[in-house]
Amino acid sequence: MKGTELRAAAVDLGASSGRVLAGTVGPDRLEATVLHRFPNDPVTVNDRLSWNLDALWEGVSTGLRGAAAAGVTSVGIDSWGVDYGLLDESGALLASPVHYRDSRTDGVMERVRAELGAETIYATTGLQFMAFNTAYQLLAEDPELLARASTLQMVPDLLCHRLTGTVGAERTNASTTQLYDVTAGGWADDLIDKLGLPRRLFPVLREPADVLGPLHADLRAFLGIGDGLVVTAVGSHDTASAVAAVPARDEHFAYVSCGTWSLVGVELTAPVLSADSLAANFTNEVGVDGTIRYLRNVMGLWLLQESLRTWQEAGTPVSLQQVLAEAAELPALRSVVDAESEEFFAPGDMPDRIRAHCRATGQPEPGTPGEVTRCVLDSLALAHARNVAAAQRLSGRRVDVVHVVGGGSQNTLLCQLTADACGLPVVAGPVEATALGNLLVQARAHGVLAGRAEGRDVVRRTQELHTYEPRNHDRWRDALARVS
Repeated sequence: MKGTELRAAAVDLGASSGRVLAGTVGPDRLEATVLHRFPNDPVTVNDRLSWNLDALWEGVSTGLRGAAAAGVTSVGIDSWGVDYGLLDESGALLASPVHYRDSRTDGVMERVRAELGAETIYATTGLQFMAFNTAYQLLAEDPELLARASTLQMVPDLLCHRLTGTVGAERTNASTTQLYDVTAGGWADDLIDKLGLPRRLFPVLREPADVLGPLHADLRAFLGIGDGLVVTAVGSHDTASAVAAVPARDEHFAYVSCGTWSLVGVELTAPVLSADSLAANFTNEVGVDGTIRYLRNVMGLWLLQESLRTWQEAGTPVSLQQVLAEAAELPALRSVVDAESEEFFAPGDMPDRIRAHCRATGQPEPGTPGEVTRCVLDSLALAHARNVAAAQRLSGRRVDVVHVVGGGSQNTLLCQLTADACGLPVVAGPVEATALGNLLVQARAHGVLAGRAEGRDVVRRTQELHTYEPRNHDRWRDALARVS
C-alpha cells in the first residue's frame, strides 16, 4: 500500500451528525470530499438518553460503500470521547451506549471526589473533572450489565470491532475516561481497583497509526467491498485528530477546536499535574505521538445550536446567517454569560436561560435572536481568551498565535472576537480539521508521510486559512478581568 499518495476514508462522528469522507493525502496534496452525511439523533432506551448505534452503523456502512467505490484502501474512525459500549464474551453489544448528557451520573463525581480525594485522582489521570466522565458512567451502570460484560469499547472502538472483530482501546480516546494513568501511559489499575470496577473491562491499548486489519469476509460481502480495504487506528478522539491538523509552524500556539464544544488549550510533551492545574480544572489528554492535549472543555457553539432549535420549535425559525448578521451590527460586551457554567449544559430553552443569567447578574437581558447570538459569541470569545491565558500560565508555554479549527472557524464574527479577546492573531481553518487529521494519521501508517510536522506543513500549503488580527483588545481585557 506504500506509495507517494494514499486514498483513504475518514469516518468522523460528532455529537449531532456523522459523515464519511474520501480523501487523498500526499507530500503536496491533502483533499477530502464528503461522501455521506447522516444525523446522530439520541434516543431514549429504558428511560436513558442513549446513542442510536444501529443508525450510526447504517450511516457508516452507506458511506463505506461509496468510499470503496471511490478506491480507498484504508479507513479510520474518530468520534467524541467518554461514551462506551459493553460487549459480552461473544462480542455482542449488551446495551445501547448511554449519552453523556443523560442524568444517571448526577452526584456520582461529587461522591467519588469526597471518598478518594480530587488530588489523588488528578495526580494519576490529570483529567478535568466533568460529571459525565467514563469513570462516573461506569459507577452508575446497571450492575447486571457490568457482571455480564467482558470488555468495554469506546464508541470508535465499537465500530472498529464491528468492522474487523478486533478488541482494543485507542489511546487518545482511552485518556478521556479518567481511568487512564497519564504519566505511566496505561490503565490506572490502582484507581480502577479503588472504584471497585472489574479490570477485565479494560482492553489492550493501541496507538494512532496501528493497522487493525481487513474487514470481516462476511461484512465485505454484505457491503459489496473487496478485500483491499483495511481499518487503521487514528487519533480516535476527534480533538486528537483535529489538533494533528492544526497548521502550526512551531510549538508556540494555542488551539480552539470549535464545534458543539470548544476545546481550548496547548500541545505539550508532558502532563501538568500541579495543584494550580487541578484548581483550574485543566485536562491532560493524550494526543498523536504521545503528546499531551492540555486543555479545558468550554460549552462551545452548543449555546447557539440550542438557541436556534428553541426558536425553531417556538415557531419563529431564524437562520444561522441571519442571526450572525444581526449580531455583527450590535455593540460588543453589552451582556455576557459564563459559557462554562453547568446551567447551560442540558438541552432546553437556551435563550431563556441566558436571559435569566443576565437578569441575575444585573445585565441587560438580550431579547431578539440577534442580541442572544451576540451575547453567546461575546461570552465564548471571553471563555476562549480566559483559557488561552490560563493554559500559558499553568504550562509555562508561550503562545504567539491561536488556531481556530473545525466548524467554528467558519464563524467570522467569533474568530474576530476571539482575536480581540485574546489580543493575539487568530488563524482560522481548516474547517475539516478532524477529518484531515484522521487522514494524515492514516497516511503516516501507510508510509506516505513521515510525521506530525510534515502533516502540518501539508495543511498549511493546501488548505484555505484566514488570519484575524486583534482589535480593541484593551476593552476586552477589562471585560475579561471583570468576569474572571
